[in-house]
Amino acid sequence: MKWMSLLLCMVAVATADKFTALVELENSIYIENNMVNQLNSYIQAEEKKMEHLKELASKLTRVSQEAVEDPDRYLHHPVNSFLLIKRFHYDWQEVENFIRLDEPRTDYIANISSYKDIIPSAEDVEGAAVALLRLQDTYKLTTSAISNGSIQGTWDTEPLSAAECFEIGRAAYNKDDHYHSVLWMQEAYKKMLKEESTDTKKIVVLDYLAYSTYMQGNKNAAMMVTEELLKLDDQHERAKSNKEYFEHEIAKEKKEKEEKKEGDNEDKEEETVEDEDNDLMNIAPGDRPWSALNERDRYEALCRGDESVVKVKGKPWQLRCFYKHNNAPRLLLSPIKTEVVFKNPTLLYYHDIMDDREIKVIKSLALPKLNRATIQNPKTGVLEYAEYRISKSAWLKSHEHAVVQSVNNRIQDITGLTMETAEELQVVNYGIGGQYEPHFDFARRPNVYSDGNRLATMLFYMSDVEAGGATVFTEVGARMMPIKKSAAFWYNLYKSGEGDLLTRHAGCPVLAGTKWVSNKWIHEYGQEFLRPCSLYPDE
Repeated sequence: MKWMSLLLCMVAVATADKFTALVELENSIYIENNMVNQLNSYIQAEEKKMEHLKELASKLTRVSQEAVEDPDRYLHHPVNSFLLIKRFHYDWQEVENFIRLDEPRTDYIANISSYKDIIPSAEDVEGAAVALLRLQDTYKLTTSAISNGSIQGTWDTEPLSAAECFEIGRAAYNKDDHYHSVLWMQEAYKKMLKEESTDTKKIVVLDYLAYSTYMQGNKNAAMMVTEELLKLDDQHERAKSNKEYFEHEIAKEKKEKEEKKEGDNEDKEEETVEDEDNDLMNIAPGDRPWSALNERDRYEALCRGDESVVKVKGKPWQLRCFYKHNNAPRLLLSPIKTEVVFKNPTLLYYHDIMDDREIKVIKSLALPKLNRATIQNPKTGVLEYAEYRISKSAWLKSHEHAVVQSVNNRIQDITGLTMETAEELQVVNYGIGGQYEPHFDFARRPNVYSDGNRLATMLFYMSDVEAGGATVFTEVGARMMPIKKSAAFWYNLYKSGEGDLLTRHAGCPVLAGTKWVSNKWIHEYGQEFLRPCSLYPDE
C-alpha cells in the first residue's frame, strides 16, 4: 500500500508542461520506468502475501473439513483438541492481523469480532498444553509419539510443528516445570532442523532450553546448549553471561569433587557429568519434581492398568454378579444387574442403570450450567479451583425434570437409603486430559456439611471412554473402567460414622474420547434406621 500511495503522490504532483521540451519528456520516460518497477515490486509483494495467505487458508480448510466430518472423533484425540485451541489463538490471529494491514478493509474483521468472547484464549492454549504433559506422564508417552501424532491406544493424527512443540515447552516453562520444558524444547529444536527454521527461532528455543537444563541441575548440558546458541549469535548478551557463569560453576564443581576424592583416598571411578548429555538431541530432562511421592506413582500405574499394582481383592465367591431389587416395587419387575468388583472396601457396579434417553436429557440440562469444577479446601472448607481437578460441572435439582427425579428414585430403591438429605445430582464433563487426583469424598473436618458427612457415593458413567478415564482406588489397587449406562457405588463411611481411608480414589486423565459422569453424594442424616450402627468399628 505504501508503494501505491507513493505512485499516487507522484502522479498528483506532476506538472502539465512536459510536452514543451523533449528533454523533460525524456526524463519522464525514466520516471515512468521507475514507477513501473515500483508497481511490479508492489504486485510481487502482494502476490507473496497472498500466497502465504492461501497456504494458511488451505491448511485451515483441510483441518476444518476433517474436524467437521466427525467432530466427536476429532475432539476425542487430545492432540487434535490442543491444535484446535492453538489455531484460534495463533493461526486465526495471524489471518486477522494480515487482513487489518490491507486497504480497503473488508467485512471480515467485523464478522469475526462477534466471536471474540467465545473463542479459546491464551489461557486455554496453555491449559491444553499442560493437559498433554499430564497425559504424557500418566500414560508414559514419549515426546516424539505425541509430537508425531502417534499415541498408543488412540488413532494417528496430524503431527505437531516445531512452533507447536515450542508452545508446549513454553507452557511447561511458565509453570516452572523445567523437566517437561527440556523435553519439549529439544523436540522443537529437532523439528526446526528438519523444517530449516530461521536462526532467530532456533536462538529462542535454545535460550529456553539452556535455562531449563540448568534448572534441572545439568550444568554441562546447559553449557553445551549455550555454546550452540553462541554459534548462531555470538553477540547474545545473556548467552555470553551464562557461559561465563557455567564455566565458573563447572570448574568449581570439578575442584570440589577432586578434593573430595583426595580426602577419601579411594580409587573410585569418578562420576562426572562431562560425558553425559553431549548430544543436544538427547539431554536427560532430570527427575520429575513429584517422583518421590509413592501415591502419585501408584495412581499413575493404576491409570495405565499396570499388572503389578492392579489388585483383585476378594474370594471368588465374594466377587460375583447377581440381580438386586431390595423389595422396592419399582425394581421387582426390572431388578438391577449388580457386580461386586472388590471387597474391603466393597466396590459395586450397577449395570444398565441409566438409558440413552435419560443420559441425553441430563446432558442437555447440564450443558448451559457447566462451570469449572471446584474442590473444598480441607483446611478452610472454602470452595476453590485446583490444578488437580480438571473438569466442568453442573448441579441438577429433582424438580427441574422428571428424569432427574426418576434417577434419584432409582438410587433410593437400589441403595435403600433416603435421598432427602442427599446432594443435588452433579453432572461432570472432563476436558482434555481431564482428571481428579486422589481424594476422599467424605470431609475430614467436623461439621463441614449440615446434613452429616458424605455416607456413600453413586457415580454414573454416561459415556464410554476410548482410552483412559478409569476410577482408581490408590490405597487398595482397585480399578473401575467407565462403562456407559453403568454406575459405581461405595460407602465412604463405616457404620460408626468414621471415614474409610481405603476409599481414597481418583479419576484418571482422559487419554482419548470424552468422559461424562454424574455423582450423587448421600449424606448421613436420615439414614439412622436404614443403615444402623454396628458393634464392630470397621464394619
